[in-house]
Amino acid sequence: EDGPTHQPIEHLASLRAIPRLDVYRPGDANETIACWERAFKRNNPSAIILTRQKIQTLTTKDQAKLGVSHGAYIIADHDEEPDIIILASGSEVEIAYNAQIILGEKDIRARVVSMPSWEIFEEQTNEYKESILPKNIKERVAIEAGSSMGWHKYVFNDSNIIAMNDFGASGPAEDLFNHFGFSAENLVTKILEIIENS
Repeated sequence: EDGPTHQPIEHLASLRAIPRLDVYRPGDANETIACWERAFKRNNPSAIILTRQKIQTLTTKDQAKLGVSHGAYIIADHDEEPDIIILASGSEVEIAYNAQIILGEKDIRARVVSMPSWEIFEEQTNEYKESILPKNIKERVAIEAGSSMGWHKYVFNDSNIIAMNDFGASGPAEDLFNHFGFSAENLVTKILEIIENS
């Protein structure tokens, strides 16, 4: 049903490596609309990478529009300083969001950052970047169903990246996601390990 013949794990990294190409990987329907609108307002060529999976709508239209205009933004947070920051794009934003809920039940404060466009985020002021990814919060984890290449810039520890660096296996998409660790439960387990070792 799903297999290595159509698991394009290298495509995102390849597109992000092209100079002056805006790459968008929206996390829900409202982000998709915002990315589409943003692409028409920019002078650069754009690539919008969508998912086949059914995903929740986690944002409002206004929240998504403002967030996409900055390339990355907080979609879930706590009043107090977070213990860890979860970075994600595309369908993995939902996984990060669900993991944050589970972590909250364990009294762990997680901030979820959706990163629909690295290119636009890199254009933001240092003040904005710091407001999203404070340098003093070293505990970070990234999750994306593609190559880990590039996430190292935002996550301080290579082992804190849940990604695909080889072609996968054949089977139903949901089974493969669970097998390769793309689930809220696996993300929570990873975060508990990170916090325990910090």
